[in-house]
Amino acid sequence: MSKIVDKKYLFSFALIASLFFFWGFAHSILDILNKHFQDALVISKSHSALLQAMVYGGYFIMALPAGAIIRKWGYKVGVITGLMLYGIGALLFIPGESLMSFEFFLLCLFIIGCGLTCLETAANPYVAVLGDEATAPSRLNLAQSLNGFGWIVGPLVGGLVVFSGEDGNSGSVALPYAVIGVIVLVVAFIFSRIRLPEIVDDVSDASEKSLDSSDAPIYNKVENADSGKMDQSLWHSSVFVFGLIALFFYVSAQTGVNSFFINYVTEKVPSVSPRTAALLLSFGGMGMFFVGRLAGSWLMNRIAASKVLLACAVGGILCMLGVIFGSGTLALVALVLTYLCEATMFPTIFALSLNGLSASNTKRGSSFLIMSIVGGAIAPVVMGAIGEANMAIGFIIPLICYLVIAVFAMKVVIK
Repeated sequence: MSKIVDKKYLFSFALIASLFFFWGFAHSILDILNKHFQDALVISKSHSALLQAMVYGGYFIMALPAGAIIRKWGYKVGVITGLMLYGIGALLFIPGESLMSFEFFLLCLFIIGCGLTCLETAANPYVAVLGDEATAPSRLNLAQSLNGFGWIVGPLVGGLVVFSGEDGNSGSVALPYAVIGVIVLVVAFIFSRIRLPEIVDDVSDASEKSLDSSDAPIYNKVENADSGKMDQSLWHSSVFVFGLIALFFYVSAQTGVNSFFINYVTEKVPSVSPRTAALLLSFGGMGMFFVGRLAGSWLMNRIAASKVLLACAVGGILCMLGVIFGSGTLALVALVLTYLCEATMFPTIFALSLNGLSASNTKRGSSFLIMSIVGGAIAPVVMGAIGEANMAIGFIIPLICYLVIAVFAMKVVIK
């Protein structure tokens, strides 16, 4: 059994892994805004889903520029750029609360989405190649456990702050964003003052990087040819191409489930308030998500990552059937257990898709994988339209998504 993280990379791993919390928080507090704006601004479910569309649309638009930034200036600059955009977008919520304009909030979230794109494009592949290739899925799942913690904190803070006030829905939407914005900008300053080893293909590449002698570069184990063959090797990898598709459907499922969790719970059990549903999302759903990330990292150091992914996809399918056709407590349990099943999917699909690629292709491939997150911009709008009258029907979309992921996992297992 290989070490998940070598001692020589432990400091770099810890620094990069800390970033995973921030985008987990950003995504999960977003799910609180759906129900809040539906009530505060009197808009439909499909209209409120534009919140997710703007954030995940930012991923699609910014993914290739983020990849170009990382290829030209390195992972560290990619991280700092992402943190700066994230912080600026978050702080813009302060004037946004005064304007109370839905369109202005969409702009804020688009800027945040562009920042998150830079962060994920840099951090995910960096963690994946920061050690033995065989333990990449375990390492990425371990880092993503901090992301899972962010998913817990987001709805907890959002539920307590946004769903406060006498009417249960008149709290401050700017306060949590202002606080996280300041923290993120401080972290950006810290990253500007530290050194991280760069990932290169060979010694000649390393000589082109302005690295301190104490920061030895990480050499990718996969040999790469000229840039003409780089594109060919990337798109001729059937696992990468199918992984790209699978990741699109995973983010579609995850975002759809998160976006309408509160709507589903309050419709199934009318006595439950939005604030209580938000706490159930935090401690129930996201708690399971956090546990799943930790358990996944441990399991994948003992069982093939593709087999764990297949089992989780089948579990997700069964949970969605319970959500769609179940009622009462059974339906809510199925919804919460969905988070346990989906916890390991993103990092596992990401790592499996990049497996065997060179450093150059890893950077390019990461950009395209991050672009696939645009699925999160599409699924909530479709789910909102389908589930306008009955939210349970809208969960057919995540069901289809988990079926696609199961097929991808079977392909990798068979290969």
